[in-house]
Amino acid sequence: MADKDYTDLATDIIKDIGGKQNVDSLIHCITRLRFYLKKDPSDEETAKIKALDGVIDVRKAQGQYQVVIGPAVTDVYNAVIAQLGNEYADPEATAQAVAETSAAAGAAAATKPDRNLWQLIKDGFNNLIGVITGAMSPVIGVIAASGIIKGLMAFVTLPWFNGMWKAFDLTSKTVVKTLPYTLIADMANAGFYFLPVLVGYAAARRLGGDVITAATIGAFLTLPDMVAYGAKFTQMFAIGGLKFQLVNYTYSIFPMILAAYMAKKLEDWLHKVLPNYLHMIFIPLITILAVGTVTIVVTGPIIQGIANGIGSFVNWLVSASGAIGGLVIGGFYQILVIFGLHWGVVPLVTQQITNQGASPLNAIISSTMVAQGAAVLAVALKSKKANLKEIGFAATISAFCGVTEPAIYGVNLRYRKVFISGLAGSAVGGFITGLMGGNMYGFTGALIGFPSFFDPKNPGNLTSFYAFLLSSAAAIIVSMLVTWFWGYTDEDAAGAGMAKPKKPGQASAAK
Repeated sequence: MADKDYTDLATDIIKDIGGKQNVDSLIHCITRLRFYLKKDPSDEETAKIKALDGVIDVRKAQGQYQVVIGPAVTDVYNAVIAQLGNEYADPEATAQAVAETSAAAGAAAATKPDRNLWQLIKDGFNNLIGVITGAMSPVIGVIAASGIIKGLMAFVTLPWFNGMWKAFDLTSKTVVKTLPYTLIADMANAGFYFLPVLVGYAAARRLGGDVITAATIGAFLTLPDMVAYGAKFTQMFAIGGLKFQLVNYTYSIFPMILAAYMAKKLEDWLHKVLPNYLHMIFIPLITILAVGTVTIVVTGPIIQGIANGIGSFVNWLVSASGAIGGLVIGGFYQILVIFGLHWGVVPLVTQQITNQGASPLNAIISSTMVAQGAAVLAVALKSKKANLKEIGFAATISAFCGVTEPAIYGVNLRYRKVFISGLAGSAVGGFITGLMGGNMYGFTGALIGFPSFFDPKNPGNLTSFYAFLLSSAAAIIVSMLVTWFWGYTDEDAAGAGMAKPKKPGQASAAK
């Protein structure tokens, strides 16, 4: 997309934000144009910007008016600066604009109307989701690519493929034992294994923190020693009967986002209390020690404990009633994925397959992947926005290969009704799976995991495969129809509800 001309898009954005005279300065991150403005555009102007082909979303945060572009942000930024002038990209002007808009934000907060408890909770949840999706946006492409590779690698481990491989390569018993397979699998696993590093870097950029410090904390969480200690739940210390154990953070998201948030707050405080000549060394030193310790002692284990508790409840629900369990788990499982809490369920799947040779829980989870993929597919087909189509189709492939994070963070969660549409489809799919008593005999789910629904000990028993076909078809149909007719239009505002509340007839306050 580097050779595309973004002059017209830049012109339209500048016009709709109030013109050059309304701009203090402009910076950009990996996906967003970040404007410091004298006055926020009106709701009508914001709606026009969101409807532009090439714009994914608009957010107001940290005293900035953020226009989400996606992978082409650098090209669009260059086109905007070419029209504004290089003086608007000056770092000193940016720093001055940060100070001015921070003061304006404080003044606006002082006159903000009272909010009831439910509104405060809703605002807090919306802000949390905004941080999560903002932190994950730069990682989406890598996760989608890794997920597709992992799906293909799982496909080639099937018995019939290995039998064919053995016929051509007499030096190897299975394809899995070959060096090429191992290396390619490692390429696919790297993005997930070091996800805390990637998320830490991206979250710090989203929050305005030190990206290198946050990435270093993520690297600490994924060191081989930490992984080994976490796998064994090694005890650090005990206070009375309360044991503090290490847990595994590979593949995790939310603990690192919390760590990046804590690091940002601590860095801001340290900048105020420490002399300037101590900043370079002692701010990262204190931040890494403090935030790293809090993460492994408090926040990380708490999140893991919540995940384990949810996993135990899910296991009981499936055992108590297949149909009801399928409906409930299908309807809510992907919500757990948002916060990384689904990893508490994964050990149960492993245990079921190891002990029983099959997992009814994994069969239900499979339909939730299909449903979110179908929801984002409907958006990709319906939308006229080129960037949204590009992200949507890539996320669809990834979800159908068993990795839903690109679909969730890239599109579905931004347009809340799309995510809910996917939950509706997965609830139906889970209900059908539970009602028919569907099982999975392997770990690979979604559409690419269809061979996992064949019973290796009883090839003639196709009950689980039929359950897979019916539940997947239902999940696709329901998710796409609900998304198409209710969940999405190009006029929808991504992340609706994120803007500051205002009274009827009141203009948007400047941040």
